Amino acid sequence: MSRIGKLPVSIPAGVEIAVKDDLINIKGTLGALALAQNALVKVESNNGTLTFVPANESREANAMSGTMRQLVNNMVNGVSKGFEKKLTLLGVGYKAQAQGTKLNLTVGYSHPVVMDMPAGIKVETPTPTEILIKGSDRQRVGQVASEVRAVRPPEPYKGKGIRYADEKVVIKETKKK
Repeated sequence: MSRIGKLPVSIPAGVEIAVKDDLINIKGTLGALALAQNALVKVESNNGTLTFVPANESREANAMSGTMRQLVNNMVNGVSKGFEKKLTLLGVGYKAQAQGTKLNLTVGYSHPVVMDMPAGIKVETPTPTEILIKGSDRQRVGQVASEVRAVRPPEPYKGKGIRYADEKVVIKETKKK
């Protein structure tokens, strides 16, 4: 059995979980998330923990038990603590500005780039060169951060562009004569 799948998911205070035949619903202080249940995995709830057991001895069921466990664990963490991604802008005149559910980016194009944030995602700009993307769904937060970064990815010669806060960009050496 999967090593990750063997670990139980502990449910913190303030988080409600409803396990039905085809859906797992999780409610917390930061929102509500749902996940479709897989037929290869049996979900058992007991004493504030969830355990995931493969329905049969197949390799797919074993792998899916670990996947389901981690997805549910991410959902529990998301509705209780939340997830965030931090992006930084490097470049002369590059700046970001959050306006409600929109993000205004000035990143060297002839026009400002305006991005709409999906429901459940909050965007903040603590400084004009920092973007903070927050939400309860880990996949969505990462996807939105990736889309913002794709507007102007860091270029390899000067390092200008939008990058994750913990990202290291390897600067290439310029051509020699």
